[in-house]
Amino acid sequence: MFRYAPLALLGAIAAPVAAQETPAPLTATSPDGSLTLSIGVDNDARPTWSLSRKGKLLIAPSKLGFLLTDGIALQRGFAIEGSERSSGDDIWEQPWGERRYVRDHYNELLIRFRQNESWGGHAMNLRFRLFDNGIGFRYELPEQAGLKTAKIADEITEFDIAPKGTAWWITGGEWNRYEQFYQKTPIDAVSTAHTPITMRLEDGTHLAFHEAALVDYAGMWFKRVEGQKFRATLAPSSRGARVVRDLPFATPWRTMRIADDAAGLVENDLELNLNEPNKLGDVSWFKPMKYIGIWWGMIRGPWSWAEGPNHGATTERTRQYIDFAAKHGFGGVLVEGWNKGWNGNWFGHGDEFSFTEATPDFDLKAITDYARKKGVTLIGHHETGGNIANYEAQLVDAMKLYGQLGVKAVKTGYVADAGGIIAPGATPGTTAMEWHDGQRQVEHHQKVVETAAKYHIAVDAHEPVKDTGLRRTYPNWVAREGARGMEYNAWGAFANGPDHEPTLVYTRMLSGPMDYTPGVLSLKGAEDVPLASTLAKQLGLYLAIYSPIQMAADFIENLEAHPRELDFITKVPADWSESHLIAGEVGDYAIFARKDRNSTDWYVGGVNDATDRTLTLTFDCLDPGKTYTATIYKDGEGATYLTDARHRIAYETIRVKKGDTYKLWLAPGGGAAMRLVETR
Repeated sequence: MFRYAPLALLGAIAAPVAAQETPAPLTATSPDGSLTLSIGVDNDARPTWSLSRKGKLLIAPSKLGFLLTDGIALQRGFAIEGSERSSGDDIWEQPWGERRYVRDHYNELLIRFRQNESWGGHAMNLRFRLFDNGIGFRYELPEQAGLKTAKIADEITEFDIAPKGTAWWITGGEWNRYEQFYQKTPIDAVSTAHTPITMRLEDGTHLAFHEAALVDYAGMWFKRVEGQKFRATLAPSSRGARVVRDLPFATPWRTMRIADDAAGLVENDLELNLNEPNKLGDVSWFKPMKYIGIWWGMIRGPWSWAEGPNHGATTERTRQYIDFAAKHGFGGVLVEGWNKGWNGNWFGHGDEFSFTEATPDFDLKAITDYARKKGVTLIGHHETGGNIANYEAQLVDAMKLYGQLGVKAVKTGYVADAGGIIAPGATPGTTAMEWHDGQRQVEHHQKVVETAAKYHIAVDAHEPVKDTGLRRTYPNWVAREGARGMEYNAWGAFANGPDHEPTLVYTRMLSGPMDYTPGVLSLKGAEDVPLASTLAKQLGLYLAIYSPIQMAADFIENLEAHPRELDFITKVPADWSESHLIAGEVGDYAIFARKDRNSTDWYVGGVNDATDRTLTLTFDCLDPGKTYTATIYKDGEGATYLTDARHRIAYETIRVKKGDTYKLWLAPGGGAAMRLVETR
């Protein structure tokens, strides 16, 4: 329930502010009372907020507001003009996802601030929503005479983290976008980070800072100011102002997940709940699936995207992949390099790409007709080279073509250095350079998703703007990349280490589904450089890294050379009714139990870092009164990612029921996977 604090001295505050008693703040609590929010103004008439959990301060008083490029900042001279309170408790259904049903239970406090006339007299509202497992808040700028268009230089949104702790993070604003190794440092050693940024406090409390519903606004970076005080800073824009919006409008939500342990951080739907419900209506035309593709051959090197004798995307090869997909139950075949424009320097340029014209050795219509007869869909590919000016000019024609041909999903790409997006300029015929997560690119992704939806096409964006839960509002936005994926394992010195995936689970994956492209069963990259993985870990990735479209990335001959592992990959679902982290610690290991949405089967598995460990798993998630036959794929004796022993895998079949335990050894760089089928 809410606790109301007395309101006093809330009249207009002139500047400079004379010494006077500070008005008492407003307070509100989460439904279970564990979180307590306090919001008011400080001695300088600046809006501030703080947050406590179970009586312990988490966020010390932190400032709120905006800097503008063309006017007085929305920062000082504020008083509380009024407030409104509400609450909600609802359960809504996802069309696909980690779990079928999501509970949305919160208390809400809306505070209406207004500046003194000497500071501009502007109105600025703040809406806070408190859940038992976190908090979200956003700014709402109402229509007002003195401010028609907000030209935002930056936010003054602070998070002064009171307790000490450890952070896992990647640097914001660097050339390689989100595709970086995660750093593990004390909180006060963070510089500027992308979100989600994950923290574990000294008392074991887990935090993750992110944002929700990023629409027509710049992405937020998390910048340390001093000590453990952080401030939101927005991705830059060619216009100078990082965000330009006509009033009225609301910003994205600034979010903070809070949990006692790692599982509580992962099993948390905070950002989804802060997004608007599905705007597309019936999306049953998208079916979660697994796919293979003409992709790994280009990543490793034998094939090329460009035309010529090594061209990967030929009609003949695509037919072979369709045949393999049909034989083994894969729903789709991704084909990269099918279209004209790959022959020149496309990285960061992209001006020669056609999104409707195929290369001479690829018959697009014949391939889509063939796939349809085989019960397989072609997964289209639109690489832009970061040139959205060229892509947007063709976008409608490109999606319309795919719609006519029955292509059900498209993988988009924006390969360019951060800040290297080529966007339409302010005047016709000109271009401007933008950031991958700036306001202009956020607008672009929304345009692509909405256009694709008109033709019943799902979007899997690579080199994207980060996920902020918009898959709830636009359920055809099925996956994104947005981190170092499997492709880095093909590139020797750039390969991901054994702790990369166990860190992704608790950082990148808190934002939403990732197209990580697992399933390299050969465990070999370019020039046969080995992966930092055991064979069992490649199967465990299907449980640890969620996506409603999951790739089996290896060459089809390598998949076929591992029939038992291929059998697991073909059976593991890409859509779940329940998902639980049953064992795990940030950056170390993660074991999930997930229930198939379309059967009574359960799947258990996950990934490990470089330290071998033995876990005792408890099958508490299973349905009571039922017995299951568990087919287990685990690291073989002596397996390790460091030697050829990485290929050692062991198989076991046992019977289990709710409450049973199982002792599981995980190799260095290892993992495990289990399929549990109800015994009838």
